[in-house]
Amino acid sequence: MRASRLLSVLLLLQTRGRMTARQLADELEVSVRAVYRDMESLAAAGVPLYGEAGHDGGYRLVDGYRTRLTGLTRDEAEALSLAGLPGPAADLGLGSVLATAQLKLMAAQPEELRDRTGEIRKRFHLDTSGWYAEADRTAHLAAVTDAVWRRHRIRVRYRRWKAPQEVTRTLDPYGLVLKSGRWYLVAGRRVGVRTYRVSQILTIQVLQDHFERPQGFDLAAHWQSYLADFDARRHQGDAVVRLSPRVLTQLPDLVEPAVARAAEETAGLPGTDGRVQVVIPVESVDHAVGMLLRLGAEAEVVAPMELRALMAQTIAALADIYRHPPSTA
Repeated sequence: MRASRLLSVLLLLQTRGRMTARQLADELEVSVRAVYRDMESLAAAGVPLYGEAGHDGGYRLVDGYRTRLTGLTRDEAEALSLAGLPGPAADLGLGSVLATAQLKLMAAQPEELRDRTGEIRKRFHLDTSGWYAEADRTAHLAAVTDAVWRRHRIRVRYRRWKAPQEVTRTLDPYGLVLKSGRWYLVAGRRVGVRTYRVSQILTIQVLQDHFERPQGFDLAAHWQSYLADFDARRHQGDAVVRLSPRVLTQLPDLVEPAVARAAEETAGLPGTDGRVQVVIPVESVDHAVGMLLRLGAEAEVVAPMELRALMAQTIAALADIYRHPPSTA
């Protein structure tokens, strides 16, 4: 731990130039007294640094000195792939590793590139969470992550949407995917590769036996294929809808991407009233009613007639409710 901190002190001074003992202490989350001891140890080891007293003082390295201890460890290299995702990196237990990796990367760069990197980090930030949903509470993410790293089988009790809702599964955890603030486990079973939402894992037991990932398995490619298959399976039919120009432009913010994309691709010429006819995929008539009600009176269902009739029935029921003063019961 002490050796790691001494290296961090060295890299901080190399990357940022002069720093006070208080700045170093805050950065490393130690006491100022511990920083003083670290400086004495570095000086005794022959590191050419000196301290300057006064308001603008601090510690700095002799000009031109650069440490060669900037090689990334395996864990740091893995964490670096999440450099734009500090939240998810912390979820996976890689927060401190990521910080050290980024520091090493900055220290290894020439000064002009370090300045450029610093400016980029001030101007760009990646947020993976969705607008209208909170990130999942994933009580067992750490255990799942450990099993993925070490290739240990796991036995989980899992809550799913269909009956029986609670099932027990023995899985080979191939990898984890973060989608709109939600973690998903891609795992192997005897029946093939399946996807599980980590927040729905009720209990987990990490087993001692190991597994081998299928040769050539590509997590990113599998995920893209899974998403395409998921949309194909759940979209069981189409609906023809006439949309106002205003709601057509707002569609990406009101419905899921597959629906908005289909509307854009099938949009015809505006009618005499300015409305545009589109064809969109739907999961079921009941599900489509809930989705289309969000569009209000600026969307009219043309077909299928079953959906149009259910929309009319639902809207009539709503009108009947709001025709009367609210109940005080």
